[in-house]
Amino acid sequence: MTRSLKDFSVLTFDCYGTLIDWETGIWDAFQPLIHASGADHATRGAVLECYARNESRLQAEEPRTAYPALLASVHRSVAGEMGLPTTDELDTAFGNSVPHWPAFPDSADSLRELSRHYKLVILSNIHNEGFAASNRKLGVSFDAVYTAEMIESYKPSDRNFEFMLRRLREDLNLEKEDILHTAQSLHHDHVPARRHDLANAWIDRQNLANSDSWGATARVNKRPEYDFLFRSLEEMAAALRQETGSES
Repeated sequence: MTRSLKDFSVLTFDCYGTLIDWETGIWDAFQPLIHASGADHATRGAVLECYARNESRLQAEEPRTAYPALLASVHRSVAGEMGLPTTDELDTAFGNSVPHWPAFPDSADSLRELSRHYKLVILSNIHNEGFAASNRKLGVSFDAVYTAEMIESYKPSDRNFEFMLRRLREDLNLEKEDILHTAQSLHHDHVPARRHDLANAWIDRQNLANSDSWGATARVNKRPEYDFLFRSLEEMAAALRQETGSES
């Protein structure tokens, strides 16, 4: 690709895994189940991998289920698959854990810097209330927020990207060539982004480009192409700074 970062006017972000450290949040939220079960053998890697399988399956099967209820079902499914006894209370607590998931340390400062050059938009597999809680940790006001609750489906469904593209055109007068889709998840974001011919920046916080560490993200059989690769949002902001000759 010959375009540079400064050629785009809007960044469309995934939130969880890109701006919010969902793997730490998920792992922390599984601790009550692990401790109640005495399952000290349960490793972070195994739990996150099991989570990824069950979340992607349930999102495809139940696209209109609200995210807290879906997370509760994921918790119940993971517990069953790993042989850990759970309760309705534990499942519900996990479903309500999103507001406790931490932001990555570089998210707020980097978003503020990027907001001086781009409109910032969220396209997330989340409910409105959950994103509002997370947004308080991110330090910026987004120009538009499109959630799974609004769209009534979950990424990687084409429905989510079609909704975003239509609303960006109607609400902000933005076209496809203006957009740089910026995300961590190959499964949820980069595969469908490429289907829709969107330029894409991979925020590879897992160093998946050099490993097989999929974490809480479902695997894809064929890795999609990407236009930019950064290990963090801070690295992306620094690259833009270098292109524009601006200071942070």
